[in-house]
Amino acid sequence: MTVFLCKKCGGTLTPDLRPLPTVPPAPDDERDTSSGRAPATMPHGHYAIEPEPWGAPYVPHPDQEYDGPTQPRGLGLSDAGVAMISAGPRHNIVIHPEDAPGLRPLPNGENGVGCCGPSGGSGLNRACPCGARVATLAADCMGPYELHLDAKRVHGHDPS
Repeated sequence: MTVFLCKKCGGTLTPDLRPLPTVPPAPDDERDTSSGRAPATMPHGHYAIEPEPWGAPYVPHPDQEYDGPTQPRGLGLSDAGVAMISAGPRHNIVIHPEDAPGLRPLPNGENGVGCCGPSGGSGLNRACPCGARVATLAADCMGPYELHLDAKRVHGHDPS
């Protein structure tokens, strides 16, 4: 079991979570009709490490014929016709968004761009109660529903 803490203040961000060997594929279930949100990628009470780059910044893909996803469990992204790929952080800790209930949106909705919720594509958009930016929530109607704890801003602790 692991509890994740804020590196800045030491505050507890999650309850005890159990590791999964990999981040599960995005569920194919129907999206919620009122929010447009997909079912959560991660089951409650679990976490997994995302080894691939995920989130901002995005850079031109080396193969401009590529038409796949920009990042794991994401959509394809282009900028003025240029295929893009994530150059964001590796080793994010992916959890169910409701397993970090104390995190808050950034002031004035900063990095919260999305049509039905934050897409996660603009960078860190959730803060510890101390104000430290620690996570990125993806909760838009077009992508997955998951929370990425930034591995450089949080650390795991085994409370046993």
